[in-house]
Amino acid sequence: MNPNESRVNRDEYLSFRLGTEEYAIDILQVREIRAHEPVTRIANAPAFIKGVINLRGSIVPIVDMRLKFGLGEADYDRFTVVIILNIAKRVMGIVVDAVCDVVALSAEEVRPAPVLGGAIESGFIRGLAPIDGRMLIVVDIARLMTSRDMALVEEVAA
Repeated sequence: MNPNESRVNRDEYLSFRLGTEEYAIDILQVREIRAHEPVTRIANAPAFIKGVINLRGSIVPIVDMRLKFGLGEADYDRFTVVIILNIAKRVMGIVVDAVCDVVALSAEEVRPAPVLGGAIESGFIRGLAPIDGRMLIVVDIARLMTSRDMALVEEVAA
């Protein structure tokens, strides 16, 4: 196979850490990465929706991914960041422990996830990608953020 051909068939993912695990999301849905900042809490919002921030005039809901995935409360530190996403014509943010890097993966490198019970429904996981001695959990962030329990998008974009 031609090396240039393999690059063409690879998608880029932004990898980030939650606890000891590393996750990856489609980089095309990432708008920007910001330092963690205080949020304005919204009454009666689910615990994983930490609140909202004002991002250059737009009110942006912020989801704590540790809480969403049932990993417990995070100690926000200097590595904690907010990844701002563009999904279903909405801007939203996710709080993660740290951003790791950008990884290019081919479809063949993302293996199907085993069927497991737990906090992350299998429909939100695209697969697992063993890379450089670590295992990336590739998350379908658009499907997760537009799911009914998130209540962030009124209607899922087709």
